[in-house]
Amino acid sequence: MDNGTADSGPSGYAAARLRLLNEEARSGPPRRAALADLTDTWLGGLFAAGAEVPRGVSLVAVGGYGRAELSPRSDLDLLLLHDGGDPKAVATLADRLWYPVWDLGLALDHSVRTPAEARRTAGEDLKVQLGLLDARHIAGDLGLTTALRTAVLADWRNQAPKRLPALREMCEERAARTGELQYLLEPDLKEARGGLRDVTALRAVAASWLADAPREGLADARRRLLDVRDALHLTTGRATDRLALQEQDQVAAELGILDADALLRQVYEAARVIAYAADVTWREVGRVLRSRAVRPRLRAMLGGGKTAPERSPLAEGVVEQDGEVVLARAARPERDPVLPLRAAAAAAQAGLPLSLHAVRRMAAGARPLPTPWPAEAREQLVTLLGSGPPTVQVWEALEAEGLVNRLLPDWERVRCRPQRNAVHLWTVDRHLIETAVRASDFTRRVHRPDLLLVAALLHDIGKGWPGDHSVAGEVIARDVAARIGFDRHDVTVIATLVRHHLLLVETATRRDLEDPATVRAVAEAVASQGTLELLHALTEADALATGPAAWSSWRASLVTDLVKRVSAVLSGDVPDDPAAAAPTAEHERLALEAVATGAPVLSLRAQTDPPAEPSGDPEPLGVELLIAVPDQAGVLPAVAGVLALHRLTVRTAELRALDLPAGVDGSVLLLDWRVAAEYGSLPQAARLRADLVRALDGTLDVAARLAERDAAYPRRRGVVAPPPRVTVAPAASRHATVIEVRAQDAPGLLFRIGRALEDAGVRVRSAHASTLGANAVDAFYVTLPDGSPLPGEEAVSMARKLEETLRS
Repeated sequence: MDNGTADSGPSGYAAARLRLLNEEARSGPPRRAALADLTDTWLGGLFAAGAEVPRGVSLVAVGGYGRAELSPRSDLDLLLLHDGGDPKAVATLADRLWYPVWDLGLALDHSVRTPAEARRTAGEDLKVQLGLLDARHIAGDLGLTTALRTAVLADWRNQAPKRLPALREMCEERAARTGELQYLLEPDLKEARGGLRDVTALRAVAASWLADAPREGLADARRRLLDVRDALHLTTGRATDRLALQEQDQVAAELGILDADALLRQVYEAARVIAYAADVTWREVGRVLRSRAVRPRLRAMLGGGKTAPERSPLAEGVVEQDGEVVLARAARPERDPVLPLRAAAAAAQAGLPLSLHAVRRMAAGARPLPTPWPAEAREQLVTLLGSGPPTVQVWEALEAEGLVNRLLPDWERVRCRPQRNAVHLWTVDRHLIETAVRASDFTRRVHRPDLLLVAALLHDIGKGWPGDHSVAGEVIARDVAARIGFDRHDVTVIATLVRHHLLLVETATRRDLEDPATVRAVAEAVASQGTLELLHALTEADALATGPAAWSSWRASLVTDLVKRVSAVLSGDVPDDPAAAAPTAEHERLALEAVATGAPVLSLRAQTDPPAEPSGDPEPLGVELLIAVPDQAGVLPAVAGVLALHRLTVRTAELRALDLPAGVDGSVLLLDWRVAAEYGSLPQAARLRADLVRALDGTLDVAARLAERDAAYPRRRGVVAPPPRVTVAPAASRHATVIEVRAQDAPGLLFRIGRALEDAGVRVRSAHASTLGANAVDAFYVTLPDGSPLPGEEAVSMARKLEETLRS
């Protein structure tokens, strides 16, 4: 189209504009640029149409028009710049420019200023300054426009340390007011978080030279939102940025997209790219500004010179630096397929973001996990899912670089999938993560928090497939759980939870609970008390993650009532102490040596060879530590404390008295534990034994050593975990009192529990501890010194005191 053929009058411009907007062959960026060019030509004609054009005056496009990005109903943002020499002539020129624009009914944002006035106004009004960063010359004195652009950019760069925090605050206030574009059913393409305003802010940050946004995908995301806005303007005939429900099908048709859902998914994908880029960019801005503020003081203290940034280890191959989680210098993603999950779990537990460089390096270099996953990978996934709100930003970082789809290929179908239901706050994928976040609050309520968290992640994974999403989800969940490495029983439990995740709430609110058939049907579906317990927690987490309208005290009471009735149907005798496994030859050998020497003996060994035949059971996590100790007081806290001193994490722990062969006097405690190094290599068995001997004879003060280390290297608090819960299991054993502890795993936790039990004057008959992700689920069979169970009130009192100790 020859833009020069449009005459300078409103009717000529309007006709040319209409022809351009109706050209089917031209859309997207070419049409926006052509519309800006056409408008430039028209306004340039108006500028030069007078008898005499005043000197020292220029017409400048700012904002979106300055970027040559005119949508069909965009405002015209114009600045008439002058040197102050002839105010009357400038006023006449302004009238000649503004009135034709108004006559056409176009929205106009205009100002008339000298360069000094423009710079002063920009210094007072951040929005004005942002608009001037995109200033573009249209007509008149080019030197005047160029000088203003140069001065405005210099001002922006000089003032960036003060103005960027204000810009960030403006973005956060706007996000709080308008919501997140990637989750809204009727999003504002411009104002919502992840929208076009955020792209403008990122351009401003880049112009400051302090930081820059990740470029991959950002230009495409911006173009996609602009294309949708163009189609919205054309279909509605209005200057609107809100993609209302009733207009989405028309907009999709205008863009040649299948339907409104496909349109929303494209919008959400674009918004997600922009929002993630904004998160990364603002973190970098904060880091740079903090560094600038601290560096002069450090130089003064250290006498000049550069100091290396502090790096604190978080996990094997993972460290904290400058408020982000980065890879250790020795980390090798290409040799360590578990590294992405380990880094993600460490970041979420510490409440820190994963650095962009670390995520990209892992995405580029990490090898795929084998099938089934190794035990460590499964545990790290559970830890990540159980970390509460910090899980969200870490998961988004993994997803932005394609790592989530690589770990869970089925995720692609639910990614950015809209839910056309006013009750739902989130897209399907974000709802799944939010459910895991909510479920992390309930990990103290269940015996298997790992199954709860994975079921929360997968419960709606069937959405996007034909038919009932619960039925489809059961099939997918069974496959995913097996691939992750759960054993057959756990796979069945997870699949059952996914299949029936709506069962409790639908039955409780729609069926007669007084009818025995109703309760029996639910009991038959869940099949066991353990699954019922998990399903109850999943039901509440799912509802809370859906939105405020999905859960209420009334619904909670109905579901709780149903669970009690089903539990009564499923109830039966609880087995006694489950640790009655027959000792192996290795157990007996160690026990006999302990009796003969009167001292602890231990064996520390890793499984280096794979089992001869696959058993279908999950691979054990960590290395096996066997300890035989002559029966005496303080064994549990001594062993747990020594392991904590050596930075060994206890994954599972069994403690029990061992029956010795006939004719052998004495009593031996056997500890069969699985341990893993927090980072680095395992200590030598001889060092562990020497420290254990000292801990038992009192020459090694474990508590003091742990306190010294914590004081020297305070652990980042990170995630605010649910409080510990200590209960007495009713009728769990005829021979002992069973104390159940559910708490956030932490260095020295088992030591603190063991010492508290010793202080309470009870004997630990056996112990069964396991760490599931970041959750410790422990049971202790305790008796009075004479071997009898604790009286009821005394047991409850001891459990209460232990819980208070763990909370402090």
